[in-house]
Amino acid sequence: MPTVAAGIDLLSSRSFADGHPVEQYRWLRENAPVYWHTEPDGPGFWAVTSYELVREVSKQPDVFSSAAGGILIPDLPPEELEFFRTMILVMDPPRHSFYRRLVGGLFTPKRAALWRDSIGDTVRAILDEVCEWGECDLVVDIAGKLPSYVIAELVGIPRADGVRLYDLTEIMHSAPDAVTEEQRSAAMGEIIACAVQVRNDKLADPADDLASRLVAAEVDGRRLTEAEFCSFFMLLINAGGDTTRNLIGGATASLLRRPELLERLRADSVALMPSAVEELLRFQSPVVYMRRSAARDTELGGQRIAEGDKVVVYYGAANFDPAVFERPDELVLDRTPNEHVAFGAGGPHFCLGSHFGRIEGSEMMGQLLARFGDLELTGEPTWLASNFISGPTHLPVRYTPSAPVGR
Repeated sequence: MPTVAAGIDLLSSRSFADGHPVEQYRWLRENAPVYWHTEPDGPGFWAVTSYELVREVSKQPDVFSSAAGGILIPDLPPEELEFFRTMILVMDPPRHSFYRRLVGGLFTPKRAALWRDSIGDTVRAILDEVCEWGECDLVVDIAGKLPSYVIAELVGIPRADGVRLYDLTEIMHSAPDAVTEEQRSAAMGEIIACAVQVRNDKLADPADDLASRLVAAEVDGRRLTEAEFCSFFMLLINAGGDTTRNLIGGATASLLRRPELLERLRADSVALMPSAVEELLRFQSPVVYMRRSAARDTELGGQRIAEGDKVVVYYGAANFDPAVFERPDELVLDRTPNEHVAFGAGGPHFCLGSHFGRIEGSEMMGQLLARFGDLELTGEPTWLASNFISGPTHLPVRYTPSAPVGR
């Protein structure tokens, strides 16, 4: 296996302290796009950083399995891995395909579009909460609330519960050098306890929401077990918040550092917003990586991969690959085409909620820029201490106070 290069460390949260480690990605793409990365408490893994190879891995679930070892770099205890295998993110086809169909109909472009007015109203209400303050933490007070509220409405729980669940996912996604396993387990345990309560509530009093649909769903003639429901619930809470929250927080930070682009988007938001959201997704890349495990001996990018090896695809690295994106280090609001992999790189695990994420991002960015015309940073953003999820945890901003607009 290749010798470890000095300065390459994709495990430490320090490498992601200001977002993606773009210089490390650049070296890896240019010198070792399939790179053997050592692991202090594990066997090591292959880091895959070129766009072409990230897509190749993603489209071959029969070769690169999600279920074999899970989607995170650390190897989980057997009992914990078994629980996560009840989550569609940690399944392989055909089982994955069957379970995905249980909820897939709720996440089509047509169904997501039906939520646009409701999401717009939610954005308006969130901005009304802070508009008179004159300053706020854009992540905590704005960006984090939107997906929390939308997911809460989707699954049929109070908004306050959605906000608490968002806090718990932050703990779960922090890197091993930032939180203890006890803290991570406690957060996961609280989410599961909430899921059990939601399941019991929906069994007793079903409603027109996603949680009630899951409670009533049947697999091979039987309803989902409590464990299966809990894993679905956890996936919705985790995946439903990360992309949107980190897109909005990271995108706003990037635009505030580029005032000419911010003003251009504000001045022509109707025409520019669709392409701008795609470019901001590429530039932010909220999900850092996904792990796969080699189901058999194979070859990738000229490297021999042994059965059982961990193979980790890095979406942020792929999204900055100059072989695909001209001037990848620049934020180009009207970039076309833009086949980024922020929602996954094709294959069966392409993000189920991508259409919701796009609507949430466009509604929030459009209203935020329109209402807060002099938005500016008052301090440096702080970033989530995670090598799995990339986004700011705090983004202090100020603006001229204004009156709420209501619905």
